[in-house]
Amino acid sequence: MAKNFAAKYGVGAEGAKVKASAQLEMIIREARANNIQGDVSIISDAPAAMAQLIPLGFVESWLPPDMAGNIPPEYQDPLTVVTSANVWAYNSELFDKCPVSNIWELTDPKWKGKVAMQDPLGKASYVDWFNQMASHGDGEVKAAYKALYGKDLETGEKSATAAWVKALAANAPLLTDADAAAAEAVGAPGQKEPFMGLISSAKFRDNAEKGMKLGLCKELKPWVGWLYPGVGLITKGTNSPNAAKLFIHYIMTAEGIAPQAIDGKMSTNKEVSLPADEPSGIGAVLDDILPYSMATSLEDWDARETWQDFWRVNYKK
Repeated sequence: MAKNFAAKYGVGAEGAKVKASAQLEMIIREARANNIQGDVSIISDAPAAMAQLIPLGFVESWLPPDMAGNIPPEYQDPLTVVTSANVWAYNSELFDKCPVSNIWELTDPKWKGKVAMQDPLGKASYVDWFNQMASHGDGEVKAAYKALYGKDLETGEKSATAAWVKALAANAPLLTDADAAAAEAVGAPGQKEPFMGLISSAKFRDNAEKGMKLGLCKELKPWVGWLYPGVGLITKGTNSPNAAKLFIHYIMTAEGIAPQAIDGKMSTNKEVSLPADEPSGIGAVLDDILPYSMATSLEDWDARETWQDFWRVNYKK
């Protein structure tokens, strides 16, 4: 995106793909040293940005005034540039359609040791997802249990979400340190033992590039997957505040966000759509994906350690 921006406007710009944790550390370190190198960050760890960066004055949000009418209010302050999806996937070489129709099935003996996903202890967005489910979708998780088993959920846990997370952890999921490994477990061709998996929508490009056999679970209840935000922030003290704002404006356009849109990242600008050839097909099931509520991002931050401990206690290999 930075390269395209530089070519369009004749402004010197360099971009780097950096993990959220490294971004946070870099922004704080540069600010304290009064040596600002990075002008704009798109941070996928919204709770950390809300808890550590914005209130301490390291960064600020800027909303392009001419786009305010096209960006939903919940995505304006701080500005959420994109939302990205993690979705449930299956091996399309082994099955004509997703072999699972309800997330509770993933806790059954049939799928013991056959669910691949990133380790929630190393991927904060996963425990944020647990908290978002408990905060905004617990009724749906409870209803899904009844729809599958024909009886009400009885649990000693604080929520239906906690009961599901506990059951999933106890069912020996295959935990990976990266999306690529989870996608490989699910979508590698020539398999005989099927895996289900939770992966980034971006991994579906591997079907064309690497011959993978990833299929999207389009009818899974209560959700096909979940969204997490990418927050666009300008570093306070930058020597190029106007160029930073111009870049923010640029990436809120279809042209600017195109390199990420092809991987399924969705602009919060309602005038910008996913490309027709986006590989995963999530555009057709957006109503069935759990959205991320920025309103409770600080609650996600506060609950991280609790959910990680809960997972650690209940996980079984």
